[in-house]
Amino acid sequence: MGEKVAGTVYVKVDGEQLTITGGAEAPLMSVKRETVWPGFFKEEELPPYLKVTSLMPQGFPLKKLVNGRDMTVTCEFANGKVYVLSGGYLVDEPSFKGEDGTTELQFDGVNGSWQ
Repeated sequence: MGEKVAGTVYVKVDGEQLTITGGAEAPLMSVKRETVWPGFFKEEELPPYLKVTSLMPQGFPLKKLVNGRDMTVTCEFANGKVYVLSGGYLVDEPSFKGEDGTTELQFDGVNGSWQ
């Protein structure tokens, strides 16, 4: 019997659903580990984030996303896992791609948790 592990994702920002065309990416860990000697490692904290590719139709909440400083971003993956980013805000340089009507968005935040 097969098990669904990939497919459509659902993303909401402060309760408003975005239309996702590509994938969604969220970190599995809150730290980056690096081995310094066999059996010894160091850790570096990583900011929680969510990266998505979204369509940008007429009703796209552009002002809300650009001006948001404390948003809750929820992503429900096709395998049933849910990632919640709190204290979210847009980072990098999001831009609109007219040829396919999409925008790449990266939200960083204060806390990211898997449910």
